[in-house]
Amino acid sequence: MFDRTDEALRDRDNLKWTTTPAGVIPAWVADMDVAVPEVVTRRVHEQLARGDVGYPDFESPDPLVAAFETRMAERHGWTPAGGRGRLFTDVIQAFQVLTDLLTEPGDGIALHVPTYPVFLESVHDTGRRVVPIPFGATADELVETWRRERVRLVVVVNPHNPLGRMLDADELRPVADAAAELDLVVLADEIHADLAFDGRRHVPFASLGTDVEDRTVTVTSASKAFNLAGLHCAVAHLGPARVREPLAALPFAYLGGVSTLSRAAAVAAWTEGDPWLADLVEVLQRNRDTITAWAGEVGVGVVPAEATYLAWLDFAGTSVAADPAGAILERGRVRLSAGPDFTAHTPLDSSTYARLNFGTSPERLAQVLARIASTL
Repeated sequence: MFDRTDEALRDRDNLKWTTTPAGVIPAWVADMDVAVPEVVTRRVHEQLARGDVGYPDFESPDPLVAAFETRMAERHGWTPAGGRGRLFTDVIQAFQVLTDLLTEPGDGIALHVPTYPVFLESVHDTGRRVVPIPFGATADELVETWRRERVRLVVVVNPHNPLGRMLDADELRPVADAAAELDLVVLADEIHADLAFDGRRHVPFASLGTDVEDRTVTVTSASKAFNLAGLHCAVAHLGPARVREPLAALPFAYLGGVSTLSRAAAVAAWTEGDPWLADLVEVLQRNRDTITAWAGEVGVGVVPAEATYLAWLDFAGTSVAADPAGAILERGRVRLSAGPDFTAHTPLDSSTYARLNFGTSPERLAQVLARIASTL
């Protein structure tokens, strides 16, 4: 599964490896060093062999939306209301569309921080404001803050990037109640839902009740769990009519569409790929445990991830605390994601942190950890 050499990984059109200097091990962008599942490769090859790469049929019931609905029901315990599915190229495209539909420059967009840097940059670049959601905040506290900060959209990333947290129903409920009090739409980014550890089960935000579903846009993709990010294919369940109706009124070409091959790959992953996924999660869970043990030995802070393949490392108190990612790249020859990128445009400080992508082989992870330890 993870038996690809460094040379083979560099010999691809792959952002993670090809933009990283020779001699440096990349452990930054959320892309795994794993081969594509055979079921996906076979499905795509079959489609190519048939010459089936013409214009896709987006008028009939979509097979990827159907696969999404079945997966949500069978794997995550939520049966989405029918007729509300729509394909996007990426989660971030769906986020950008909602930003344009529901907010104006100067409005607040609430989300847990630290968070995926592209969300923060998108909010800033469109003239909106990031309003951090504190973990553990009550509904009353959120209502007070969101009213004061003129929040017009709420974003919940669960499982969380970069913390690896899986928020349960009790943690999600205050966010849902506050959104209901202020009549706000919630974007639920659940792209890492299939990568749960220790037997945990993901709780879809929309599963909290039909009233919550009706104000939630759930967005997900096979891209993270099955390593298909470059195919650009995501599914959204559009709960609110205030989102469905204006989107339906737009010309089709305005937002574009996913390709025939990317849709086929995602359907194959979600309908045939679970045995492969189970093997993957087993390796990732062992990698998570390796990092947890290592961090305790070298004095690096980490809360063991409950999902994802991302570790949020705190280097406070170490010799590299001033710039962990920079020092580790220069002296350890490992490329991590810099912590400050995950709190950009907010008053929060993550300068002593870096994010490590452990979606790699145990052998390569051992090299990564040894190199980082050598810099401390």
